[in-house]
Amino acid sequence: MTHIAQITDLHLRPRGLACYRVSDTNMMAERAVRSLLAYSPGLDAVIMTGDLTDRDDPREYAVARALLERFDIPVFLMPGNHDSSDGMRREMAGFPGIGETSDGKIHYAAMVNDVRIIALDTHLPGRPHGQLGHEQLSWLQETLSGNDAPTMIALHHPPALSGIAHMDAMGLLDAPALAEVIAPHPQVQRLLCGHLHRPIIAEFAGKIMTLAPSTGHQVELDLSPDGAAMFRFEPPAYFVHYHSEKTGLVTHMAYVENFPGPYHFFADEGVSWPGDEPR
Repeated sequence: MTHIAQITDLHLRPRGLACYRVSDTNMMAERAVRSLLAYSPGLDAVIMTGDLTDRDDPREYAVARALLERFDIPVFLMPGNHDSSDGMRREMAGFPGIGETSDGKIHYAAMVNDVRIIALDTHLPGRPHGQLGHEQLSWLQETLSGNDAPTMIALHHPPALSGIAHMDAMGLLDAPALAEVIAPHPQVQRLLCGHLHRPIIAEFAGKIMTLAPSTGHQVELDLSPDGAAMFRFEPPAYFVHYHSEKTGLVTHMAYVENFPGPYHFFADEGVSWPGDEPR
């Protein structure tokens, strides 16, 4: 059995600064890390699908290292549009896969028990859009051809549209080329994305695409064509991707904060009320 957590869009800031004036993303990332460390029965790896930092600032990467080095399991990173490939390679060099490419885009593959993770880099310097590029897509084609293990491909920008217009306007520019590469490979069972700050599930190239919510603020759910770019403080959450021989790959959403419970469904023996019979 394999338990892999996905967190995304931490948007860390230099200590003492808020993100977008009002979002204490550092505090919320701290809470998320505490929740992941307490996860039972324990995680096998953590995937962070981009926007680790808010402005690609070395001070923000320092905050990230202090948080993520607390894990004694692999933590897989890839850049988002708020990071940069060069910045992440320079500041997070000790994390798995980051040093596998000396320049250009960061991409790598790793096995976590019986599940294969492929990390891709969609960062496009100076633009909010994402792009994989021909070289990375060629590497992906070659990498998929050599292994039939259940595979999750992690990238920041989602290749499918969500209906949130202002976010879709800065999506993955070469999504059709990605579809051509992954469609023939049945072992690709998930595309793990971030960027949209919402839990979203969609289909892309015959695969399941899951967009994880942010550990901080969430984008407003507004599906009108002219919806404004807004966010709100809905409960922060993350995904747990669970794999076993019996279940295959299953994705669960878990909330960062603690809520009342858990409570037993049924009363103790000898205590009952009409309608309490087990169903």
